[in-house]
Amino acid sequence: MTIPFSLKTFCVVLARVATLSLQTVQAATPDDLGKQLTPFGAERAGNADGSIPAWNGGYTKVDPAFKEGGRRSDPFAGDKPLFSITAKNLDQYAAKLSDGTQAMFKRYPDTYRIDVYPTHRSAAAPQWVYDNTLKNAHSAKLVQSSAGLVPEGAYGGIPFPIPKDGTEAMWNHVLNWRGTSLAMDFRHYLMTADGAPVMTTDGKAVQEMPYYYQEGSAATFDGDYWLFRLLNVGPALRAGEQILGRTNINGDKSQAHVYLTGQRRVRKLPNACCDTPTPATAGVMSFDELSVFQGRLDRFNWKLVGKQEMYIPYNTNKVQAAGKPEDLFAKHHLNPDQVRWELHRVWVVEADLAPGKRHQLPKGRYYLDEDTWQAMLGDRWDANGQLAKTLWSLPAVLPDLPAVAQLSSGFYDLVSGAWFIQNVYTGKAQQYAVVDRLKPAEFSPAAMAGRGVR
Repeated sequence: MTIPFSLKTFCVVLARVATLSLQTVQAATPDDLGKQLTPFGAERAGNADGSIPAWNGGYTKVDPAFKEGGRRSDPFAGDKPLFSITAKNLDQYAAKLSDGTQAMFKRYPDTYRIDVYPTHRSAAAPQWVYDNTLKNAHSAKLVQSSAGLVPEGAYGGIPFPIPKDGTEAMWNHVLNWRGTSLAMDFRHYLMTADGAPVMTTDGKAVQEMPYYYQEGSAATFDGDYWLFRLLNVGPALRAGEQILGRTNINGDKSQAHVYLTGQRRVRKLPNACCDTPTPATAGVMSFDELSVFQGRLDRFNWKLVGKQEMYIPYNTNKVQAAGKPEDLFAKHHLNPDQVRWELHRVWVVEADLAPGKRHQLPKGRYYLDEDTWQAMLGDRWDANGQLAKTLWSLPAVLPDLPAVAQLSSGFYDLVSGAWFIQNVYTGKAQQYAVVDRLKPAEFSPAAMAGRGVR
């Protein structure tokens, strides 16, 4: 009997992450933040051989030529790859690659490639976000809600910089720092199994993170941490459609609405979470696959396995600087020439379906960058134990915020061979723009109706 690839490697994965166990980090205290730990709780020191450098404050130098909302330059454009990983030398590097990444080499041995560049620990945040993270380390805790365990006493920073378990680590990802008020123009693309690109969305979006209002506090925060509204200006079939989301820490209080041009009315989505397909991606991605993982956590039990060194996409400003979206696409995957990979330490979190819950992909594994807490890679298995999808993020350096933030993200379907990329800013005059605080009315169903067309 052939053992599925995921099962053959499962014990190996657990063994290698055990070498960087929880013991050392969980012995840390809030007093270590900003000292031997970074303000976000990462290990400040580099690794033993120097391939991961020490964190020295991140990258905050703004290009003098940058104009707000425009394309951000690549601060590391002069770097050359240290080496490339291919199907031929995969075994040499497999211990630092996710299962999904290894599966891509096996599926596309002639075209899939990873170019590994020097590691830059460019992650940074404003001082007030660091200050709030320190407060959270003393005050935040998980409490039971109708939608499972949610953070209480956290605000304006990473909620659990020294996590005790997988649920705390995943809340760090969900509430990661990526800016407060933003306007974005982007496209989404589906690549069919035979390699044909199909644009599913040409969108104009606005986003607010009320959790990161600088003047707010845990006492005044109402739980709505992510507000989002998207207007489709294309393709022609979908022009005029809109989606509005108000995501709450208690998922039972989250709301989503859509405006359908054919009906000329706003409708509330009955189940805007989890494995439900999201209209924002024309139904190609589920709600909880946005940004590798998004939304409520109570469908799964979360296990914090440990920390390991891994090759992940990082500092991918080159993606945003490409001439046109098609430059990013190979037939079955992203163009390897455009994607920068680096060696970083990541937290490994396992997700197993909680008793009494249902999900089309009941097992997952997520890799959270220690410097930002963002999930940079994720793998999902189906009910038969088959590795079905591998998800990825393309984080870029945004020194004007400052931040390293997930811009584009997507997945490879390891069953069908199709793949998807969301939030392609390449070729747009306005990309990820920091804007003034938006009015609450911007995120209301009435605002959608007022902007309705056709």
